[in-house]
Amino acid sequence: MSAVRGRAPRVVSLVPSLTEAVAVSAPGVLVGATDWCSHPAGLDVARIGGTKNPDVPAVLALRPDLVLANEEENRAPDLDALRAGGAEVLLTEVRTLDQGLAALAGVVAACGAPRPRWLAEAEEAWAAVEPVGDGITAVVPIWRRPWMVVGRDTFAGDLLARLGVRNLYADHPERYPKVPLDELNAAGPRLVVLPDEPYRFTADDGPEAFPGAAAALVDGRMLTWYGPSLARAPRELARALRAALR
Repeated sequence: MSAVRGRAPRVVSLVPSLTEAVAVSAPGVLVGATDWCSHPAGLDVARIGGTKNPDVPAVLALRPDLVLANEEENRAPDLDALRAGGAEVLLTEVRTLDQGLAALAGVVAACGAPRPRWLAEAEEAWAAVEPVGDGITAVVPIWRRPWMVVGRDTFAGDLLARLGVRNLYADHPERYPKVPLDELNAAGPRLVVLPDEPYRFTADDGPEAFPGAAAALVDGRMLTWYGPSLARAPRELARALRAALR
């Protein structure tokens, strides 16, 4: 969608990482984004609610040519309502790095922009990544009260695997299972990877629950966002993991 009747497309994004990707690659096409779309800083577009509870009438009132969504981030009923209102929805599915890179290329192209340099840099960075170890066992909490961890078939799990980290719950039937803390510790992880989103784990909130494991506090954006941050993610994640394992 390089142009719509001779003009730039009007795009609404319901996915924070896609918002950032489009904002830096196709300036001016975004007319709406969620309240959670925090990057790039100072983004001046209409805010249309959350990823799980977008204001559908507000989105439609922006007269978008394209709405960007993700099968994990957004709810099917909201997307159905947008389609029923006449909006075209580009739905992405991202559970691996390769899927993420392909989805980003497609989204940027759909917004009428050329392939961005940051995307090539991300591909190069991950192709050259050096694992921090060989199958270091880990659990990756994303929430507490109750404890939830990264399970099977996830983008975050794929990034960690490329860095030499073996998620002990990668074969769990659920993608984000709730697992009691005593069971997590009984699994015997060498490492616990603690991102700062969606739950904000900190040095004082998280590591103390895993006394037998090294704790790596990581930038959640580097671990879970697919966008320009992917160019820096392997370096920054590897640094955090190595620091924890010293």
